[in-house]
Amino acid sequence: MNLSIRCENKADVVVLYVAGEIDAYTAPKLREELIPLAEKGNNVKVDLSDVQYIDSTGLGVFIGALKATDANNSRLTLVGMSQRVQRLFTITGLDEVMAIEEGEGSK
Repeated sequence: MNLSIRCENKADVVVLYVAGEIDAYTAPKLREELIPLAEKGNNVKVDLSDVQYIDSTGLGVFIGALKATDANNSRLTLVGMSQRVQRLFTITGLDEVMAIEEGEGSK
């Protein structure tokens, strides 16, 4: 399945709206969009409302982005996860180290 990513600049945050599946085939596309934003010191929200599936490669992208935002004194927030995606973050313990919010990135 394809992955679509739309980027929107808001007041003090860059919001990435992601739709599709994040797996070994699509994770590089997400990495190309997300990591440079994180490395520039932007506060980044990733809206995962339209993401149905994430595998370990996708989790690795979010870990890399978290490291980049931490190193640049900025913040990464994941929003709008489905129960299925949220469960993956809970099982792996990533919900303990990443900022996760309910709702959509526009809120």
